[in-house]
Amino acid sequence: MSVTEGQLLKIMPNARSQAGVFVSALNTAMANRYINTPKRMAAFLAQIGHESGQLRYVRELGNDQYLSKYDTGSLAARLGNTPEADGDGQKYRGRGLIQVTGRNNYRQCSLGLFGDERLLALPELLEQPQWAAESAAWFWQQNGLNELADRDQFNSITRRINGGLNGLEDRLQLWARAREVLCQPSA
Repeated sequence: MSVTEGQLLKIMPNARSQAGVFVSALNTAMANRYINTPKRMAAFLAQIGHESGQLRYVRELGNDQYLSKYDTGSLAARLGNTPEADGDGQKYRGRGLIQVTGRNNYRQCSLGLFGDERLLALPELLEQPQWAAESAAWFWQQNGLNELADRDQFNSITRRINGGLNGLEDRLQLWARAREVLCQPSA
């Protein structure tokens, strides 16, 4: 099962031309990671729709002050960034359609996508449509989110992606549209 550009636009109307940029990359990434049923696709597209501002952002927004939380302190340490104020927060900011964040997560994602650590040197690869989509689908599969989608456990999916329920209302609206577009029986 594939999603069309028109379906993406019904789910994420603010994506505009980005729907056409991402449709092929999303279909390939979803197929590669078994996001291949209407329920799985609806939950995945709703979550990446929220995380990426409806496909408009593949790099976390924020100035140096905001990103410094990833550079030093306990959050930086949990993410595997160096303890020094050396720019790791900026370098390993959230990227991709699910916002891979932190040196450890970039390393794991790189090993999962490429079998090597290239994302540590080239984190910007996750800003390209193919790798933005592939990294999101990789994260989805690594965290067992297909199984949660099969059971309609959307809040649990949100917690695994976000650590909490931030943006839940927007995510639920996207999920409702995605289910309407993808999960209706054919006439």
